[in-house]
Amino acid sequence: MNPNLSLLQPYPFQRLRDLFKGVTPNPSYSAINLSIGEPKHATPQLIKDALVNNLAGLASYPTTIGSLALREAISNWISRRYAVPNLNPETAILPVTGSREALFAFAQLIIDSTTTNPTAAKPVVISPNPFYQIYEGAAFLAGAEPYFLNTLPDEDPTHNHVMDFESVPVDVLKRTQLAYVCSPGNPSGKVMSLVQWQTIFELSDKYGFVIAADECYSEIYFDEANPPLGALQAAHKLGRDYKNLVIFSSLSKRSNVPGMRSGFVAGDEKIIEKFALYRTYHGCAMNPAVQAASATAWNDEAHVIENRRLYAEKFYIVTPLLIDILEVEKPDAAFYLWAKIKQSNGRSMTDTEFALALYRDFNVTVLPGSYLAREAHDVNPGLNFVRLALVASLDECVEAAKRIQQL
Repeated sequence: MNPNLSLLQPYPFQRLRDLFKGVTPNPSYSAINLSIGEPKHATPQLIKDALVNNLAGLASYPTTIGSLALREAISNWISRRYAVPNLNPETAILPVTGSREALFAFAQLIIDSTTTNPTAAKPVVISPNPFYQIYEGAAFLAGAEPYFLNTLPDEDPTHNHVMDFESVPVDVLKRTQLAYVCSPGNPSGKVMSLVQWQTIFELSDKYGFVIAADECYSEIYFDEANPPLGALQAAHKLGRDYKNLVIFSSLSKRSNVPGMRSGFVAGDEKIIEKFALYRTYHGCAMNPAVQAASATAWNDEAHVIENRRLYAEKFYIVTPLLIDILEVEKPDAAFYLWAKIKQSNGRSMTDTEFALALYRDFNVTVLPGSYLAREAHDVNPGLNFVRLALVASLDECVEAAKRIQQL
């Protein structure tokens, strides 16, 4: 067995199941689950129709690089969305079976852990903290060491809940081969600014590490006139090419098709070329019918605008119900409320106590923030936060907020 498997920690939802083990929720209340970031809005009919109408494709093996029609649809979408020149669909774009598997596989491609010196320090993968757990697992199984960059509330709003790369020690940067950046962030919903991207790019230039920009929440935001800044867009604005930069995007949240497992990677053509080679052996080509449905999804924005409207309605109604009870504000983007538990009358609950009491007494499930983070630099930055995924219906989200008020 790969000895690095022993480094993997239980997934947050397994820890949540363990927390609730033996606990029966109050049967007076219907169950409301706000713990998992799984879209619940209806899948658009045009995507389902495209899937059904292309089932004949199941008779053929798909290619790793995917159909040209899909790659062109993705290239056109990137250009429209981020106001950048079209990427070459032949060399700069690769369809993937969901951003999750691609984010994991990418570290296996990038990390060079070979050395003739058995005492040499391991290569480093920089990760936000709290973070999407795939980053850590990918680092460990690639033979690297995660370096957690805490994203904490700060008096300086330019640093609040965002990765501060300037705080990373030089000796760590010298060993860094890969940096995962999630913007809009999970769980905070914060968006990286152009100045922050410039800092990351300059450090990448100086130390040679690759940037994996996880943008799976990029299409859930609240102002149609001001979509979140993307990594390729930031590079273009700064007059840069895409050297050592790859973005990861997905239809799961944008188009409410998490079961299709459809996304893409795009950026540095030299890296995309090697990633295509890796994936040829990895064996994860996208189903041909899913490719056709994905092209349809990337070519349509009307359903995405309606999806954003549904989320915005929930945030505008639910956030005010919680603002006097939890330290919480509407995020820049994404569908999470990242809420800190307040002290009340000199009493306070930990995030796990809060989640357990809410489940036991009111049958509402939320995720303790400490489960999404690791203790680093003498603090667990998720401690005493909870993540609420506003993915359920509006009525359920409002009812959950009222139950939190009761708690």
